Amino acid sequence: MVRWRSGTVSAVRRDWRGARELDVTTDEGPLRALAYPALTGTPEIGDRVLLNVGALVMGLGTGGYALVVALPDRLPEDPPSTGTDRDAGHLVKARYTPLQPILLGVDEQASPHREVMAAADSLDGMPVVTADLHSALPAVLAGIHADRPDARVAYVMTDGGALPAWFSRTLDGLRDHLAGTVTTGQAFGGDLEASTVHTGLLAARHVLHADAAIVAQGPGNLGTGTPWGFSGVALGEAVNAIVALGGAPVGSLRISDADTRSRHRGVSHHSLTAYGKVALVPADLAVPDDLPAGLAKEVDEALAPLATLHRIVSVPTDGLDAALLASPVKLSTMGRGLAEDHAYFVAAAAAGRHAATLIPLLT
Repeated sequence: MVRWRSGTVSAVRRDWRGARELDVTTDEGPLRALAYPALTGTPEIGDRVLLNVGALVMGLGTGGYALVVALPDRLPEDPPSTGTDRDAGHLVKARYTPLQPILLGVDEQASPHREVMAAADSLDGMPVVTADLHSALPAVLAGIHADRPDARVAYVMTDGGALPAWFSRTLDGLRDHLAGTVTTGQAFGGDLEASTVHTGLLAARHVLHADAAIVAQGPGNLGTGTPWGFSGVALGEAVNAIVALGGAPVGSLRISDADTRSRHRGVSHHSLTAYGKVALVPADLAVPDDLPAGLAKEVDEALAPLATLHRIVSVPTDGLDAALLASPVKLSTMGRGLAEDHAYFVAAAAAGRHAATLIPLLT
């Protein structure tokens, strides 16, 4: 349940799109906190803030933050709309929680994109890369742009990790390199809001005019250490959605020889579950062609059972290191960078490179 604290803002550390990082003084000592001004108002030095510290106390993956719930002594003004009609949208996300926002869905009646979305029913063969971790996003993007720097790439964010897109400093840093972000399901804060992954994919293609898209959860994830108990397994359902809409799914495999956990070495069991048991239709699974010999053997053996449904694609990696090093944002997964977990990032970039080869096939 929620662990509440009250404190006073002692410093504003930094801002990025949709978020403000703070130092807060509490009776138990100083805390680093994060606020989403669109939800709570903008905290300033001296403001009293109410905090949720539950995940921080447990050391869970919230970036080491207490989260600001409210500025009880200085509430933000109401939004400009009356709130009595649907002219500003009626899409409720983080539903039935105290901070549920009401947003304009890309396909609802008041949306300027309503007509386009009402007619949209196909991705027209658009390649879509699926990845189970948010950390793969910049690497996949680097792989696409390595060969197709002109490609318009959209990010479709699912709700398995952070719900506010604003939590991601990666997204803030990639803003000028993406055609846009569509937040789907319970996630919110993207350039466009969608109620389902299906609608989000169609919006990426027909509203953002993307040549390719990347589907992944927001930062953080939920995992229990069991084959099925991981929020990223939902990418298998994304593969089904992509094919249902006439897209071309490309799987970014979670490959590592640096992870200390045996279940994530070689091909992570999360990838094997998502593509081997959840995805019911074929996808192209990209594998770098120059993995170290021992790792390559592990990967080949792990993927052999998946080859009855999916196409295993060997992807050349020349130039991908340079593309990854040129990433506009820091590459990091589980605290490891490119040098520490090279195979992970190259595998994601390889998926992007393979997707780039499918772009000219668009009608």
